Amino acid sequence: MPPETEWLNQLIAALQAAQHGLLRLLGALGLVQPLDGQPAWPFALRLSGENLLIDLGQARRMGWTLAALALAALLVLLALLWRRGRWHVLAGVLLLLLAAPWPEARVLLVPATPASFHRSPTGFSAQAIVQGQALYAQHCLACHGEDGRGQGPLAAAQPVWPPNFSGPLLWRRADGDLWWHVLHGVRGRDGDATMAGFAGTLQADEAWALIDFIKAQGAGQALRAAGFWPQPVGLPDVAVQCAGQGARPLRSWSGQRVRVVAQGQGTVLEDPRFVTVLLRPSSVPAPVTAPDCVATDDAAWQAFALITGSRSFAGTQLLADRDGWARARAVPGQAGWSEDDLLCRTEGQPRTAQDRAPVDGLSALIAAMDAEPVRYVKGGFVH
Repeated sequence: MPPETEWLNQLIAALQAAQHGLLRLLGALGLVQPLDGQPAWPFALRLSGENLLIDLGQARRMGWTLAALALAALLVLLALLWRRGRWHVLAGVLLLLLAAPWPEARVLLVPATPASFHRSPTGFSAQAIVQGQALYAQHCLACHGEDGRGQGPLAAAQPVWPPNFSGPLLWRRADGDLWWHVLHGVRGRDGDATMAGFAGTLQADEAWALIDFIKAQGAGQALRAAGFWPQPVGLPDVAVQCAGQGARPLRSWSGQRVRVVAQGQGTVLEDPRFVTVLLRPSSVPAPVTAPDCVATDDAAWQAFALITGSRSFAGTQLLADRDGWARARAVPGQAGWSEDDLLCRTEGQPRTAQDRAPVDGLSALIAAMDAEPVRYVKGGFVH
């Protein structure tokens, strides 16, 4: 996100925090019913962070309106303390509220579902992704296609053409809304069903696993088509065994850079700038020399291959930032890292060769990762 719009990132985060806080308060007071173990959003509408991201004019109006509301709250407090001038102050509050540049309701408010603020319990794990892959083949492939681009054999027979999961639509929707629509279907503006729901077929955790697979496959398909990740994708979580320690989840290295290496022909060397994890399928013999941390997991091999869109995954390396986002990829046979390997950028496109700093390739890559942290809004949520 450009520096001049950093305020927008903070505004969207504040709006989401306020809605989350309200939902938690209502849940604690017993005023909302739980849904799949999480409090259900009780309103038909919610504040739309994603629309404000698109319409900067409305976002500025929202920012000024919030500032006016904060000032009005201070004036009301002053009126309570200053009896003599109370009515003059309250009149000022009314004028302030009338003069505030309120954003348009059609932009600020969007339809919500009871699960709009739900969060996936799977942790984007490799096991969930592979489980979702099997469910997708059984229930979704006929309409959405093997590659998720909406070109399945039954696509033309649907009331509305299925969406392309590697496009931006999937990435703009809140995960809770996706989960709700998987289970309860989708209706068009006229109220007619455009996609059937699977509540009678899928369990709640299976719907979450299906969404994890769709995200993983969509990331890989987008990378193959565009040469970079247009939207951020996290590393699939997997149990990692380190020398002299018990197994720990990959996500436990939050706050540190992580390199995941798919076992291939070469020797993998440790590097103090990141945690190195060797990923290997169970059918492949362990190398004679390996890093201290190894994940031997067939599901993880399959899940990581999905997000890279790789048909031949052995020897591929992925580098993740301190927040767990996959940022760079090195392909088998590559001489070394360079800044051109940074495939998930704040500005969305890989830089050209002349933009590289005159330092070694890996140092330039790490510097670019640290200088351009992912600020990602999905379904109005800042990640």
